[in-house]
Amino acid sequence: MKYHILLILACLAAPAMADESLAKAKNCLVCHATDKKVMGPAFKDVAAKYDDASTVVASIKNGSKGKWGAIPMPPNKVSDEDAQKLAQWILSLK
Repeated sequence: MKYHILLILACLAAPAMADESLAKAKNCLVCHATDKKVMGPAFKDVAAKYDDASTVVASIKNGSKGKWGAIPMPPNKVSDEDAQKLAQWILSLK
């Protein structure tokens, strides 16, 4: 019984992590995939290039141009919280 209570408390205390389902829900997978270039770079390549979540969050929120080639990434209309979750998930793909 104590084990179950500790497990539940650990789950409640853990920060919410994004996964591929959030990326899909936010239409990230239209231009990206986890392991291969689509229109934009593979998320694993993004994770290899950046160590700082704030850089990835800024690209998600504001878009980017010239970091990965000629095709710009438009800004995404996601909450700050979802952008942070997505950035952490992307960086976890290293």
